[in-house]
Amino acid sequence: MHSNAMPPEMSGPAGGIPEATVARLPVYLRALYGLAERGISTVASEELAAAAGVNSAKLRKDLSHLGSYGIRGVGYDVDYLVYQVSRTLGLTQDWPVVIVGVGNLGRALANYGGFVSRGFTISGMLDCDPAIVGSRIARLTVRHVDELEVVVARHRVAIGVIATPASSAQAVCDRLVAAGVTSILNFAPLVLSVPEGVDVRKVDLSIELQILAFHAQRRSAARSVPEVAVNGVHSRPPVSTELAAQAQA
Repeated sequence: MHSNAMPPEMSGPAGGIPEATVARLPVYLRALYGLAERGISTVASEELAAAAGVNSAKLRKDLSHLGSYGIRGVGYDVDYLVYQVSRTLGLTQDWPVVIVGVGNLGRALANYGGFVSRGFTISGMLDCDPAIVGSRIARLTVRHVDELEVVVARHRVAIGVIATPASSAQAVCDRLVAAGVTSILNFAPLVLSVPEGVDVRKVDLSIELQILAFHAQRRSAARSVPEVAVNGVHSRPPVSTELAAQAQA
């Protein structure tokens, strides 16, 4: 058994493609979709890199793993690159998804239109609350979680989304894995233990907010540090020095 204690990561290179590259491919794909929607047919590596928030050298190296090198002086064909990235990510086929936990988050996920356009079909929604079971959400009837195994088998579910409270997340995960689901997206604030061969991606919004709070605090501290005159020259002490002084106060 292993657990996803660290931020979501893959267990090894996919088809020889480095993990870091795989993690950036969806970002490139999003940028490419934006270019296609604007009617742009070719794009230079610099422009695509800027849209994706990476440097052009890294982008060219990433795309070379897909066998795409672009044309000197012309750039990349947007439509073909969309196909290449989509094929590499496995998005040229439909992936049935089941959502377990139909609270506010589960409902929001079910109603998100971006899944279908990327090849993900919400095939089932499960909950244990009698007030929710039987209701219609996003054209689907919410089933009782007792039917999890039946829903997974009937729709050949490939990906399970856990949007339950932490107290029930591991039990739900165990049942998904036992039913044959090998890819899990976990929104519960809990580290899941899964057997080898099962991929878990963890999304914890509170952690992301805490990281942002850390950076906001540093910026605030930097702005509030008074200038100190040294040999007639005004300067500010390093932020780390100020934070240390605050800790000792």
